Amino acid sequence: MTVLDEPVGTRTRWSGLTSGQGLVGVIIVGVIALAGIFAPLLAPYDPLEQISGANLLAPNADHWLGTDQVNRDVLSRVLYGIRIDLEIAFVAVPIGAIIGGLVGLVSTLHPAADTAAQRIFDVVLAFPALILAITLAAIIGPGAFTVGVVIVLAELPIFGRLIRTSVLKVREQPYVEAAEVIGAGKLFVLRTHVLPNSLEPIGVQVALSLSLAVFVESAMSFIGIGVRPPEPSLGSIISDSIPNLDINAAFAVGPLVVVALLVLGFLLIAQGIGRERRS
Repeated sequence: MTVLDEPVGTRTRWSGLTSGQGLVGVIIVGVIALAGIFAPLLAPYDPLEQISGANLLAPNADHWLGTDQVNRDVLSRVLYGIRIDLEIAFVAVPIGAIIGGLVGLVSTLHPAADTAAQRIFDVVLAFPALILAITLAAIIGPGAFTVGVVIVLAELPIFGRLIRTSVLKVREQPYVEAAEVIGAGKLFVLRTHVLPNSLEPIGVQVALSLSLAVFVESAMSFIGIGVRPPEPSLGSIISDSIPNLDINAAFAVGPLVVVALLVLGFLLIAQGIGRERRS
């Protein structure tokens, strides 16, 4: 490889998702995502329907996960809860990644911008995700929008510092210096050489952030400041199940298993991508 060559490696960048841990993660997340997407076809009941005479039923042929305290089918609510959780995660995480990445990129252009960006990141990181969630819920009210805002703010410093560190590292590579020596403009170097190689770590972080987003939504809805009833979300279903575990344990087991599998799936995807980057 000459000094002008650069190690983009596009042919193998995503091959970590086609075998091993990465493939297992893709299958887990894919199956659960498809269940949420096709919830209207798979759910045996409307998630808001109160079924006559079906109060806290144990799992049976008609209600695979039983029913809840207001006679709603738990399986149907879990399927629709998957859809809501993934909609929030797949919207909020990319927004946080884009905004954070842009701030991190701008911070590399001038020392004053870098100092300002780092102080903003420090302020956001000073608040744990749930403390930030409670604060925002008190200001703008609970709901799905608040969950999305919390996830975006939580991801800003993560992606901002990731892009900043990556850009500063790539700018010192020989192929970037060679491009500058032969007269390439700064914007051309940034667009052609720096950014393509600086974005490689993003795949791992996106997968990790999606797992965090699932946790944040579930935690916020569990304590009552997330998705508002009667709309189903995995966290609110778990919260509703706590007083009724002695009557219908499957009420809690269903959403808990889904949350655990989603988090596990995204972590396996991150490990698969990270393994391929290291190889």
